[in-house]
Amino acid sequence: MKTSWRSASLVASAVAVLALTTACGQENGGQSASQNVGATAAAGGYGGTGIGTGTGTGTGADAGAAPDRQNAGAQAAPAGKLAVSANAELGQVLTDSAGRTLYRFDQDTAEPPKTNCEGDCATAWPPVPADDVKAGEGVDEELLGEVTRPDGTKQLTIAGWPAYRYAKDVNPGDTKGQGVGGTWYALAPDGKKAKLADLPGLSTREDPKLGEIVVDKNGHTVYRFMKDSQWPMKTACTGECLEKWPVVAPVDAKDTKGIDLQGSTPNRGYVVFDRPDGIKQQTIDCVPIYTFAGDKKPGDTKGQGVGGTWFAVAPDGKPVGAPE
Repeated sequence: MKTSWRSASLVASAVAVLALTTACGQENGGQSASQNVGATAAAGGYGGTGIGTGTGTGTGADAGAAPDRQNAGAQAAPAGKLAVSANAELGQVLTDSAGRTLYRFDQDTAEPPKTNCEGDCATAWPPVPADDVKAGEGVDEELLGEVTRPDGTKQLTIAGWPAYRYAKDVNPGDTKGQGVGGTWYALAPDGKKAKLADLPGLSTREDPKLGEIVVDKNGHTVYRFMKDSQWPMKTACTGECLEKWPVVAPVDAKDTKGIDLQGSTPNRGYVVFDRPDGIKQQTIDCVPIYTFAGDKKPGDTKGQGVGGTWFAVAPDGKPVGAPE
């Protein structure tokens, strides 16, 4: 491997939610220097030989999460070929060849690489061995390195940050370690903390079962109610219904991505519905749209098909999976 590291910078942009005013047919208006895995010590890398003095048993160590022996063996297994996994809450997350999420610790350092997770901390957060690590698709080989731990073992680093697994992550794709103690975070492919980028007010995502569907600024699935009327525009979801199905507030057309703004009715596809209860609600193709209180996290689609009347929304406003 090459011996240099490159750091990527991400620019997060804030989105503003504005109201539309038109209507659509309404009736109501301690470490040795880190070096690239497989490279010789003479190849260079980060300088310094500072030794970590912390035991890692303080805040964020989660020392009580000791795994059983079988799980401990799995956690200590070589990482193999690293991969990039798409997580609905965190965006792109770095995983090992078995799909286990890799983490970083805020009390460690990257320049120079140093680990402060030892003892009970290293039981709850097993260090990822640097042996047999390869860069898979989407992983920059130049960011892979290693650091010598106080016990003499070699730990994988990503852009200088020591990498760990979490003992409570039992299944591939688990991210139970995210945010533990306010110091542990899943690793993004560039070594930064994994975090979902800011989304537009309305955009689309590809759901593995439903295909392309609309989501709100929080990544939550957007739905429509088959008992609502498109023309003239009316709503059948009022009162207690709105507790389970909150309306999507108006979103400026400029704050959308992938949404069909024209609709089947020229110049009336993307408008604000002035509901009889005084609430202003966004529509797509003159169809009022909602989210579902039962969807607790981005990527959830628990509202799909509820009562045979609630369905996720396609970019053109059509119900996904509704009976013909």
